[in-house]
Amino acid sequence: MGRGLFLIVLAAAAATAPASAHSQVEGLLIIAHRGASGERPEHTLAAYERAIDQGADYIEPDLVVTRDGVLVARHENEISGTTDVAAHPQFAGRKRTKLIDGQNITGWFAEDFTLAELRTLRARERLPEIRPANTRFDGLYPVPSFAEVIALVRAKEAETGRRIGLYPELKHPAFLKQEVNFDTVDLLITALDSAGLTPNDPLFIQSFEVAPLLRLRTMGGWKLVQLMAPEGGPADAPEMRYAAMATPEGLAAVAKYADAIGVAIPMVLNPDGSPTSLVADAHAAGLLVHAWTLRKENAFLPPALRFGETPSAAGNLPGLWALLKGAQVDGVFTDDPLPTIRASRDLSVQSHE
Repeated sequence: MGRGLFLIVLAAAAATAPASAHSQVEGLLIIAHRGASGERPEHTLAAYERAIDQGADYIEPDLVVTRDGVLVARHENEISGTTDVAAHPQFAGRKRTKLIDGQNITGWFAEDFTLAELRTLRARERLPEIRPANTRFDGLYPVPSFAEVIALVRAKEAETGRRIGLYPELKHPAFLKQEVNFDTVDLLITALDSAGLTPNDPLFIQSFEVAPLLRLRTMGGWKLVQLMAPEGGPADAPEMRYAAMATPEGLAAVAKYADAIGVAIPMVLNPDGSPTSLVADAHAAGLLVHAWTLRKENAFLPPALRFGETPSAAGNLPGLWALLKGAQVDGVFTDDPLPTIRASRDLSVQSHE
């Protein structure tokens, strides 16, 4: 990929992007990926609140389950990377290896702890080499339950006077059903019902698996998102491949049960920054497209958008935002809501000049 060609595509994307002063006005959603996880340890109430205060349209809690059947927010059910569990000698015997979605994973798992036991742990930064500033907050925050996340959203809505969306992801539902016999689909719907949330509220439910979304489609008009990755396929449907699901024929099938797809940025942008056909194909099938994940650090940006060689240094996040806008995606997951919102506003100003 030549840097010159990439910059030409970037300039074209900025020139053709529709103008707007705010993401919701133009319909392009800013989804806080695990909260403002570029500034606080992910999946903490502090990260979610910071994202809300910065203006994110939705916050995204990944959901796993405790041994006593409580949904909690963690990126994975293996928690050694995001908590200080390894520093608690009383839990040393809980360390084990499990086969999850075809991979052997060694560590400590949320489903082996009660909620009360998880409360004794504290969150820590998952990417300390990339985000050393976030390690200042290690040890401050507990693992939140989904009910607490909903309560925070309600409190911030009352404080700000604006609606704040929820975008929960069910992590490894088939494995957790087999491992601890908890149906996270039922737990999720029970939690939403208990909180008085309905399909009319700003809420998307996402999963990399297919069966949970098929079941949820029969439970009312919830807005559902089929997640896809550049490689592999759904853990609960090994005969299916995401690459096939992302074709026009596959998207037509997905549209029968989902409202949107959540896809990795390389699935919507070619190496030179130009759009792939995926967004147009998805829109033709009646599906929204939400792309993941926009991050500010060089480590996560294409080479042409990096500033310097240091992986943890901030690169050209606005440039990638402009390319995603040019690709006509409907929403973007971001670890950095405030820089993303600023990039959106700057692009709007440029398009008016």
